[in-house]
Amino acid sequence: MSDPSWGNSGPAGWASSPSEETAKGAGIDRVRAIWQRRKWLAIVAFVLPFAATASLVVALPQVYKSTVVVLVERQQVPEQFVKPTVTSELETRLQTITQEILSRSRLEALIKRFNLYPELRKQVSSEEVVERMRSDVRLELKSSADQRRGTTTVAFALSYQGGDPRTVAQVANTVASFYIEENLKSRERQAAGTAEFLKVQLEEAQRRLDEQERKVSAFRTRYLGELPQQMQSNLTSLESLTTQLRLNSDNQLRASERREALAGQLAEAATLSQVVPLPVAGGGAVAPEPAAVRVVRLKQELAAANARFTDLHPTIVRLKAELVAAEAELGQVKAEPPKDGAAGAQAFAVPPSPYVLRLRESLQSTEAELKVLKAEEQQLRGAVAAYRSRVENTPRREQEFLDLSRDYDTTKAHYQSLVKRHEDAQLAESMEQRQKGEQFRVIEPAIASDIPAAPNRPRLFALALALSAGLAVGLVMLVEMLDTSFHAADDLRALGVAPVLARIPRIVTEADTRRSRRRFRLAAAATAVALIAVAGASYALGHGNERLVYMVSRGA
Repeated sequence: MSDPSWGNSGPAGWASSPSEETAKGAGIDRVRAIWQRRKWLAIVAFVLPFAATASLVVALPQVYKSTVVVLVERQQVPEQFVKPTVTSELETRLQTITQEILSRSRLEALIKRFNLYPELRKQVSSEEVVERMRSDVRLELKSSADQRRGTTTVAFALSYQGGDPRTVAQVANTVASFYIEENLKSRERQAAGTAEFLKVQLEEAQRRLDEQERKVSAFRTRYLGELPQQMQSNLTSLESLTTQLRLNSDNQLRASERREALAGQLAEAATLSQVVPLPVAGGGAVAPEPAAVRVVRLKQELAAANARFTDLHPTIVRLKAELVAAEAELGQVKAEPPKDGAAGAQAFAVPPSPYVLRLRESLQSTEAELKVLKAEEQQLRGAVAAYRSRVENTPRREQEFLDLSRDYDTTKAHYQSLVKRHEDAQLAESMEQRQKGEQFRVIEPAIASDIPAAPNRPRLFALALALSAGLAVGLVMLVEMLDTSFHAADDLRALGVAPVLARIPRIVTEADTRRSRRRFRLAAAATAVALIAVAGASYALGHGNERLVYMVSRGA
């Protein structure tokens, strides 16, 4: 039960009995005893990790951060006048713009332009450098509560971090300008694309509308007069034609009656007419009626009789027989002319009287009027038939026209709707081109800051101190738990196997002292070497390692 620490502890530990010690005093003495036994272990366990972490914190490079605040300006023209065609949410559009700006081509151009990550580019591939820059660019949305729209994004902050404060500020401002430009281009593209799409749809709708108009025009031309909208005019015209036909019939009836009256009067006048006798050379008797005069008279009487009687009437039969005989006699006389002039001049017809001439003229006028009225009647009957056909065909044409008009009206309504939408899209496109729509504006540009954003060295030092102290205490407690040797007489008394009769202190010789000093020097030298190695390795690990700065900063 020898203990190398008994010589240092002295007999003070045995001065008082366990019954006289309080619980607090026993605890303090136990801690003091453990410190006396394990102080070098605790010191080494504390110094080595603290030196490593402190060296690492000191070696970490300074990282600067610059932030640009961009305000989202809403559409300057009221939406009730110009409706925007860019309807995507601002947050969605910002994410889309972010993916566009953080693309490989954009970031590689920025890296080359500002000569970013020169050391890192020598060590890793370009893909890792681009990914590193993506992690250095941060987007943070700033929202406000709106009763109508809920949470609305009113601004956003763009930040970039790096080793050179001026370069960091320039990169942050450049990225913000990319956001502004890309937002304008994106909105212009969407507005122009919408207008172009509506233009194509409008041309297609106009083509269909023209085709429908041609069909409607051809239908109207083909069935002109039978269209539903002409129904009333057709009925009016039919009624007018029917009235004219009735008047024509009345006029024909009156003309026929007038012709019969004139024919009767002419027949009576012809019956009363006499043949004037002509003296014959040598004082002979009166010459008979000439054949030509008789033919004329018989024709007039027959015309008058036809107006009054039928063809089977005896008078008509008699007049026709006499007329045939008179015409035959007249033909024979013409074939055999007189042998001398004296015989031919024996007789001649009595010239008609003025009354007969007037009757003949009136009869001819009446007959001409009847012919005109009959021709007019034929025309009126044809027109009435045509209008009746139109009226009868109107219901069928109305159904056909309704079917055709329905397609035409639908196409026309669609065309007018597209015209309105295309005009709105053109207004929206003009508004975007004039930059009157929703746009981004920098209100707080990035400036170079002399205060690094990371690492937070005081905080890291405090954290290292706490971790090192905890590690030392834990290690000492672990060693104490694993140590099964007895360090005090009370430990033996606690076993209760045998009473403790005497205590023999440790006898230290000159050789033991030299051996202890030599071991102490070796242990101190080894600890110093280990301390230098650990501190050097930590410094090398942390020197210029910005990625470790970000990791440590996020962990802190």
